Amino acid sequence: MSQARTATAVLPAQGRPLVSASVEAVSIPRTIWLSVAGMTLTLVGGTWDFAWHMSIGRDSMWVPPHILVQVSAVLVGIACVYAILTTTFSGASAARDTSLKILGLHGPAGAFIALWGSVAMFASEPFDNWWHNAFGLDVKMFTPPHSLLFLGSFAVKAGVLAWMARMMNQSRDALRGRLTWLFLYVGALGLTQLSNAIIGPTRVQNMHTAACYLAVALFIPLILVAVRWGTTHKWGCTITAAIYTALGLGAEWLLPLFPAQPKLGPVYHDVTHLIPIRFPLLIIVPALIADLLLQKLERRPSWFKAICTGPAFLLTFLAVQWPFANFLMSPASRNWVFGTAYFAYSDPAGVLYDPYKFQIAEKTLGAFLFTMAIAFVVSIVTTRLGLGWGTWMRRVLR
Repeated sequence: MSQARTATAVLPAQGRPLVSASVEAVSIPRTIWLSVAGMTLTLVGGTWDFAWHMSIGRDSMWVPPHILVQVSAVLVGIACVYAILTTTFSGASAARDTSLKILGLHGPAGAFIALWGSVAMFASEPFDNWWHNAFGLDVKMFTPPHSLLFLGSFAVKAGVLAWMARMMNQSRDALRGRLTWLFLYVGALGLTQLSNAIIGPTRVQNMHTAACYLAVALFIPLILVAVRWGTTHKWGCTITAAIYTALGLGAEWLLPLFPAQPKLGPVYHDVTHLIPIRFPLLIIVPALIADLLLQKLERRPSWFKAICTGPAFLLTFLAVQWPFANFLMSPASRNWVFGTAYFAYSDPAGVLYDPYKFQIAEKTLGAFLFTMAIAFVVSIVTTRLGLGWGTWMRRVLR
């Protein structure tokens, strides 16, 4: 799958272990490229599916975005199976010696994780179809089949990150540099998935609630810090957040170019094109602060880094997103750039609620402050978990 050359030792990057190996890859394997292509199709299919549900409705199991997500799962599965089988039947080799053995099969640990994720993704579609046939159509995000798809998709990303981290730990600078950028891209795909998972509490109407910032603290620092710490790139958080922002803007600006009409009722809005999800969260600003702090605190204990970085990330996000939410509520944002004039066909805006009025989740100032305090504590914990995940990826060799 890739060229190889003999080497007695691999010199580590800063923070990476010294690895002895007899075979070192000098180009990114096609299995990795195939996996990344599959994850990219997952992003496209998932984003398209969001827009399809908001613009057309779930009219069939075999709608194009559903098919695309299934194709993406198949591509990742093929890449993982190929990597596992070639390692298993390669005989005595350095690749097999540094692989994980499960049920008599040898392969990268990340390939086994990603393979499970691809199987879960593939199984979620017939499960979802059965669920709709049994319980009717729904608009809930986390039904059991949707949760299975979410977990499978995230497992694919975590597995491929571990797979690439293993290669980075066994590679010299040239290949490690190329893998680093691919690593950050996959991290951005994971960040996009997690930001979509909390789309409910982080809608613009909820951006003046403590629940919004608690949701961000639960998910966002985990993936950002893990990717940054795992790759050792000093601007890893910022680059990952920048790619996430670019992907989000691309979806918001391109989707409305495609015509669409509702096929299910009730129809509250005359939709004529695909409806995008939303303008991306301003994660890039706190990501920059996180990078600066992690550089400053490089040699400090992990919990100290988490105590400093997590709350700083959340406080910075609060400082930029709160006033930006005011702008998003204003008429100045109701255009193709910021997209606050888009509504799903089934969204009863103007009927059950005012779409340009902030919702109140915490009834009192005390409740708001208490929830925010929980959010800051959670940000410390998730940052520490991200550091632990990143440290493991720095050391993974199988």
